Amino acid sequence: MQRFLDPAVLAGISGLDLVAKTVVDGFVAGLHRSPDFGFSQEFAEYRAYSPGDDLRHVDWNVFARTERAYLKRYRGETNTLLTVLLDASSSMSYSSHKITKMDYARYVAASLFYLTTQTQRDAAGLIVFDDEVRTYIRASTRQGQLNRLLSGLENAEPRARTDYAKPLLHFQNFLRKRGMVVIISDFFESPETIVRTVEPLRYHGNEVVLFHVLDPQELKPELDEPVLLIDMETQESLEVTPEYGHEEYRLKVQSHITQLQDRARSAGMDYHLLVTNRPLDGALRQYLTLRQGRY
Repeated sequence: MQRFLDPAVLAGISGLDLVAKTVVDGFVAGLHRSPDFGFSQEFAEYRAYSPGDDLRHVDWNVFARTERAYLKRYRGETNTLLTVLLDASSSMSYSSHKITKMDYARYVAASLFYLTTQTQRDAAGLIVFDDEVRTYIRASTRQGQLNRLLSGLENAEPRARTDYAKPLLHFQNFLRKRGMVVIISDFFESPETIVRTVEPLRYHGNEVVLFHVLDPQELKPELDEPVLLIDMETQESLEVTPEYGHEEYRLKVQSHITQLQDRARSAGMDYHLLVTNRPLDGALRQYLTLRQGRY
């Protein structure tokens, strides 16, 4: 199943819905089917239907006998409310190979949405942002929610600069219940600024995970001659030599990653590095591990 999770293979699949289904189905098939990850389809109990519940889960046989609507519940359901905050700033359009950071981030978000809404039967929502909130889809379990979320991802285009404060303020204004918040970004701000801005979400009882998306050339640039590096958000430029790219630059990037990881975890948030030429298993496994630990 590994090849179905390879981003280069997924790039040839048409439609985010097919990508998400391929990734999640391949991932689930590769798991040892354990209740630890909440994939058991063993029937657990009925609960009464409430307005807004997904009608697909109503037991119509019971309704025919009793004229009362009940939903089937399965072992492993956790009622997690997932909100993905997707960075759509200009730097996310970078790529040194077939997959841009933005496309990889879309694959991750789409897979999480498919896993949450179709497999776990939980609510999911989306905020797309740069220096403004571009798209907001409130977390819901309504029929058609997955299509709304995937459409929001499809329409997300990299532009402008990153401002984490605005989407987080927007999210907190509409927050009604605690859940899990996943922020997908290349995090090109200082670790101190990022964590200080994001940390208030933890005060509301949310679980917060940072998915740090980077291109392999941003981690370990392979330079054969001096090149001009251009910041895609500020347009500032810097001429660097191969020696700088192989030594000082790599040390600075690793220091940034280490500081961000340490500060995030000290603040009670989780951190996971995603490199765009690597399979998506890590993101899904990390998400499920967090859910397991929470409940």
